[in-house]
Amino acid sequence: MAKLVVNETKELGKIQEEIYGHFAEHLGRCIYEGLYVGEDSVIPNRNGMRTDVVEALKEMKIPVLRWPGGCFADEYHWKDGIGPKENRKKMINTHWGGVVEDNSFGTHEFMELCEQLGCKTYINGNLGSGTVQEMSEWVEYLTFDGISPMADLRKRNGHEKAWKVDYFGVGNENWGCGGNMTPEHYANEYRRYQTYVRNYNPEHPIYKICGGANVDDYSWTKGVLETTHRNCLPAFHGLMDGLSLHYYVHPEGWELKGSATDFDEQVWYKTLAKAIYIETLIKRHSSVMDQYDPDKKIGMIVDEWGCWFKVEPGTNPGFLYQQNTMRDALVAGISLNIFNKNCDRVKMANIAQMVNVLQSVILTEGEKMVLTPTYHVFHMYQKHQNATLLESHVVTEKIGASEEYMVPKIHESVSKGEDGWITLTISNLSANANERMELIFSDLKVKEITGQILSAPIHAHNTFEAPETVGRKNFDKFEQNGNVICFTLPPHSVMEIRVR
Repeated sequence: MAKLVVNETKELGKIQEEIYGHFAEHLGRCIYEGLYVGEDSVIPNRNGMRTDVVEALKEMKIPVLRWPGGCFADEYHWKDGIGPKENRKKMINTHWGGVVEDNSFGTHEFMELCEQLGCKTYINGNLGSGTVQEMSEWVEYLTFDGISPMADLRKRNGHEKAWKVDYFGVGNENWGCGGNMTPEHYANEYRRYQTYVRNYNPEHPIYKICGGANVDDYSWTKGVLETTHRNCLPAFHGLMDGLSLHYYVHPEGWELKGSATDFDEQVWYKTLAKAIYIETLIKRHSSVMDQYDPDKKIGMIVDEWGCWFKVEPGTNPGFLYQQNTMRDALVAGISLNIFNKNCDRVKMANIAQMVNVLQSVILTEGEKMVLTPTYHVFHMYQKHQNATLLESHVVTEKIGASEEYMVPKIHESVSKGEDGWITLTISNLSANANERMELIFSDLKVKEITGQILSAPIHAHNTFEAPETVGRKNFDKFEQNGNVICFTLPPHSVMEIRVR
């Protein structure tokens, strides 16, 4: 029997809603066909945004969306994506499939999408192939509400009032696809570019995000922070509000990646162990950040994370379209639990990517739409958004198919919302065994308890022919004795429990 002990009297910090963020890049069928079908499409839409996808994302309670990339951001020139669509420049998407990008989805369309979703905006600017002037003018176009060349241009293009930009990334993966820079070179460029990301609306300042490391490149984190903080007034804490981190789970390594649906028990545990590794990355990068930012004013922004497998057979290898099984659901549950429990430093995370790309929450094919197991995990975890992290720990055994890739059988996080309800998200990482659970509270006398569970065979996934193979179900098999609750958690499952 595993024991989950919750000290509901000890609050550890706020879980920012942005930890449950998403990412939409001009890549494959994420934007076009996935989110945007155009105003003249036979697929039901509102101003070009497909209605079924928007409604599903709203129900999942998406808090923030990152756009336009990714690697695409550092070859994207925003002025090509404004004005009458018939006049917009076409370009080659050199990073993803070599297809023609017609720029019919641009700045106005993205802001329209976020308005329909009711979510915050995270725009990634072009530092790799763009100019300071270009980035500065984009911010002016978006956020300046007075009389200026860019504000006037926005008005001529049909949007009188300025928008609110919540987050702005200054470049993306500039150690690689964003320019192959050294940390010192990028940091100096960052210092220059961010100067012109002006806060035209003092009541709604833009949160500036500096490009951080790839996986375990701690020298990048140190080099960037050393350079941004050099000769910088303490009040500006390095001229940034956030520093990004990217990490993908490749169970068979970057080159092989492995199949999304065909894997054995050994690869199951290997995948979950690699998902848990993100906590080591967070701790170690945070320790470097602590040297320059001991008060944790700079947020860690994990704006690309998730599983990266081989593309589905017969699909364009540059489109990164992959299926989504219960294994992905467990990776999502593990990752979100880890982000919750490190909310003192992690302030935003964006799963890659939202629709039809990598570990997406939605898949589309023409008029058809299917919700993935990962979608259901995000839906079950939504009550953690803006809740208070509570102290908790689990007593459980280590399991695995080999000594190298052992994982805890039970994985969890716990929070308390403003409404007084406590939310527990618990996963059983075993590929084949139930676990009897004993849930123990410090003082709480539970008056109400509800539960949801996502449980299916490890290879189970939803298809357009069978869209409800994997889905959330209510769970009520609880046995209560005072402040102790017992239940059985099936193998390879994710559960949400709410109590008060």
